Amino acid sequence: MNADAKMPAVAERLADAVIALRQRPLPAALRARAEELLIDVSGLCIAARRNDYMQALIASVDAGGGCTALGHAATFRAEDAAMINGTAAHGEDFDDTFEGGPVHSSAVVLPAVLAACERFNLDGRAALQGIIAGVETLCRLCFVKPKAIHKAGFHPTSVLGSMAATVGVCAALGLDRRQMVDALGTAGSMSSGIIEYLAEGAWTKRLHAGWASRIGIHAARIGQQGFLGPRTVFEGTHGLFHGFATSTDGDFEAMLRGFGEEWHMLNLTFKPYATGTMNQPYIDCALRLAQKGFAAEDVAAVLCETAEGYVHRLWDPLESKQRPANDYAAKFSAPFNIAVAFVTGGGGLEAFTEKTVRDPRILGLAGKVRYVVDPANPYPKAYTGHVKMTLKDGRVFEERQPHIRGGVHAPLSRQDIEQKFRGNVAFGGWSEQQAAQYLQYAQRMFDGPLDLSCCRR
Repeated sequence: MNADAKMPAVAERLADAVIALRQRPLPAALRARAEELLIDVSGLCIAARRNDYMQALIASVDAGGGCTALGHAATFRAEDAAMINGTAAHGEDFDDTFEGGPVHSSAVVLPAVLAACERFNLDGRAALQGIIAGVETLCRLCFVKPKAIHKAGFHPTSVLGSMAATVGVCAALGLDRRQMVDALGTAGSMSSGIIEYLAEGAWTKRLHAGWASRIGIHAARIGQQGFLGPRTVFEGTHGLFHGFATSTDGDFEAMLRGFGEEWHMLNLTFKPYATGTMNQPYIDCALRLAQKGFAAEDVAAVLCETAEGYVHRLWDPLESKQRPANDYAAKFSAPFNIAVAFVTGGGGLEAFTEKTVRDPRILGLAGKVRYVVDPANPYPKAYTGHVKMTLKDGRVFEERQPHIRGGVHAPLSRQDIEQKFRGNVAFGGWSEQQAAQYLQYAQRMFDGPLDLSCCRR
């Protein structure tokens, strides 16, 4: 036994903090935030349900099992339902984000918790407990080693999301300390998610949230049965952060400090545009420039200041970003996002299609976009945008945005979130009546029995 064996491990301390939540009343603001996340995720699942990547994923699993894939008549095993819903929620990159990561929380945690509650006949109160515990955990995991997981070539939503989904399911199931620690230890060995999708716009990033959701359910069930997992899964010599952030010297106290008293999930960002988190402020800048009275053909050059951490995801290789391989690759191209917003006047689901990525006007403008790294950029504490357009006649127009819209500095209202939901479910084929009925259900889901059968259509 080593000298630290008697000290509580990070997973044990996290489990204690999560279990303690059962003994205290939760702030009303958390209930309201959980409802907003439920509405947002549900709308995204309906919007994506008919897309080709969803059809491929559904065809890869067996139907039957009693758990709901939102927007589909068939039911599935809990793990498969979680994977389907998580993939759909994250599929169009329109889901919420936490600026300290960035990570996408609700697309990982909600599908896992809802499927577990359906499988084990738990009510809305258990679901609320699990959602709050899991989402807050994912936000806090971002503080341990900011930027390092992305830099090492992995997707934090997938890697850290596996752990958070496990916490959420454990909380909903009411597991004890030992069971939760074992579950987290197992989830650490299941975690994965490389970011090579950036090369050609492959679909794997879409799967990352769904796979993490699936892990959350399976790891929790394994831990529930007493299958031993490593107690030091987070901080150990060969633990999660060693493997995915190449270091064990992370700030674990920042993750644990104030858990249950200070709520970072209240600072989540709801995206106004259906694209990567870091592109959002650039779209706002481009939309304002589009109101200045000049056309894309009048532009001679576009220069953007950016953060160093953005470069390998949004900007390089520049030639490929200026001409994305497909509609999904376009979501991870700053030049395309700026150009499509300027030309079309929007950044919703309709902005990222096979038609827009072949549009000569959009590609013509995207080809003029260049970047320079600003060493003082505050990323990841804030997400900024800057677009400077120089016209052929010599005039210069410039816009800056110091923060992402939809976040803590410029939050979307409940009305905005519900309107986004209506637009998404209409895109997915729901009627206005179906949308209104679901919004009514979302207001009471956490108060009584969980019944998602209304979404099986």
